[in-house]
Amino acid sequence: MVSASPSQPPPRRLIVAITGATGVVYGVRLLQLLRELPGIESHLMISDAGVLNLHQELEMRRKQVEALADVVHSVRDVGASIASGSFQSDGMIVAPCSMKTLASVAHGLSDNLIARAADVVLKERRRLVLMVRETPFNLAHLRNMTSVTEMGGIIFPPLPGFYHRPQSIAEMVDHTLGRVLDLFAIEHTLTPRWSGLKAE
Repeated sequence: MVSASPSQPPPRRLIVAITGATGVVYGVRLLQLLRELPGIESHLMISDAGVLNLHQELEMRRKQVEALADVVHSVRDVGASIASGSFQSDGMIVAPCSMKTLASVAHGLSDNLIARAADVVLKERRRLVLMVRETPFNLAHLRNMTSVTEMGGIIFPPLPGFYHRPQSIAEMVDHTLGRVLDLFAIEHTLTPRWSGLKAE
């Protein structure tokens, strides 16, 4: 856990959740990036389906990913610190966000700690970013995304950009996560800034 000394400000806290959609690389890489940045304390939750995808897509175990976070919470612990509005944070990123988690947030179900923490972030008017992963979207998906947007959340499908001419999947992932970090005003050098179209 990141701690503050009398001469240093308290750490910025970011809540990260990994759920059962494809694209767990976004959540893992995000944790790696946050670990490298000074003054940021990460709080992690991984759903059971998220654990399955870690093994399927990255051949990683839960413990390997949990080791990247400053604080780890069980999704079943609805009494955790992050379940209360009195817990100070800059916000929450769900990377990736399954349609089940999206629906839970959109309808305020708070049926596990991920959905409850997202509900808290929304009610406290903090930043919630859902990196939703599904295609194509059906009407329920679209309506749930609209509901979350109307509540102040940000729907952020991890769609790769190509104008920076990525040479690898890793570059595409970093470019997307750079945009996510921008939403929290976190400085980074993950990708070059857009400077306009090049002349012929």
